[in-house]
Amino acid sequence: MGRDIDTSAVSPDPGLVGSQPPDTVDLVIPSPRRLSLGLISGLLALTSSPVSVSAVVSSSALSALRSVGPEGQGHEAAQKAWPLIAAAPAKDLPQLLAAMDGANDYAMNWIRTAIEAVVQREIGSGGTLPAASLESFLKDTRHNPRARRLAFDLIRRADPRAADALVPGFLNDPGNDLRREAVDRLVSEAGKQVATDKSAARAIYRRALHSAREADQIESLAKTLGDLGEKVDLPQTFGWVTRWRLIGPFDNTGNQGFTQAYPPETVIDPKAEYPGKGGTVRWVDAEAQGDYGMVDFNKPFGALKEVAGYAVAEFVSDKARPAEIRLGCKNGWKVWLNGKFLFGRDEYHTGAEIDQFRLPVQLRAGTNVILVKCTQNGQVEDWTKEWEFQLRVTNAQGTPIRSSR
Repeated sequence: MGRDIDTSAVSPDPGLVGSQPPDTVDLVIPSPRRLSLGLISGLLALTSSPVSVSAVVSSSALSALRSVGPEGQGHEAAQKAWPLIAAAPAKDLPQLLAAMDGANDYAMNWIRTAIEAVVQREIGSGGTLPAASLESFLKDTRHNPRARRLAFDLIRRADPRAADALVPGFLNDPGNDLRREAVDRLVSEAGKQVATDKSAARAIYRRALHSAREADQIESLAKTLGDLGEKVDLPQTFGWVTRWRLIGPFDNTGNQGFTQAYPPETVIDPKAEYPGKGGTVRWVDAEAQGDYGMVDFNKPFGALKEVAGYAVAEFVSDKARPAEIRLGCKNGWKVWLNGKFLFGRDEYHTGAEIDQFRLPVQLRAGTNVILVKCTQNGQVEDWTKEWEFQLRVTNAQGTPIRSSR
């Protein structure tokens, strides 16, 4: 899974190394600092009997959990509020789930564990979960995708058959976790058809591929269809930005080039020439290569070390819209959209993957200019030779948005 980056919180200074945003938090514990088992046990001991959730809301307990942030922000108030939330009756689970809307990862941790306490108490006392109201919550796609996924998991615990009947309806769900369930269901159905009717199996696999948004499912489906004699156009499926102009190499000796603002960061002139590392540099046309849309600086400039290069692409959107620029890169990188610095990371050869970084942006109608800076360090091992990146533009679910030019 890629890492969401809130570009609104990043300094616009293009020379600044963006601080690493928090990784996606595993919603298992109430705090990113991991509460001790003793504290969790103590909190649970206070939830032996349910209370009215209206009293919880009036006491601002939910607000206290929603106010939790990094570095222990709001931690003390949350510890006091959590037992009140965890003592809510099971019928109010949808209201507690709704509190996850707009909450940050830290707050969602606290809310989720309170919900789990409510569920454990209800089931432990022989009660039932409110499957019908949870289903109504789930079907309202305006709610947070993680909250909706949790609602589905609770429905599955309350009524597995009802949950199973809901899965086909997730095929085009805006929540990728739910969508994944539906795609997996189609894959299972197609697998049962392969031995007796390959044509029918291929049709089902194509449906699954059309709805798949996560790289591992797309790759697996492409391979399966290939084994059945149907080649999948992976570059088209992923929607890579393929047409670029590159310029380089500029100097990155001692990794100093990452913060050095070379001329393309100020103005993009396709006819310009600049002094580079080892001579004059100029823009050259380049195409992303292969199924995975790699833009390889080594091809025009050579397998160089301690260098920096820039890539620019014009992306034409038919309308103004929110989008994500999704990048995979194992080198140092920075990205700008329409002259605005978005984010950067000065790290090298720690691995790359599809949609490794997700940068929320606002496309304008017409031409948008994407600029990528890619720096290479001085390591000489064979596995450090790559000087490349891959990039695509998608909506929040990962559906490719393709340039209309």
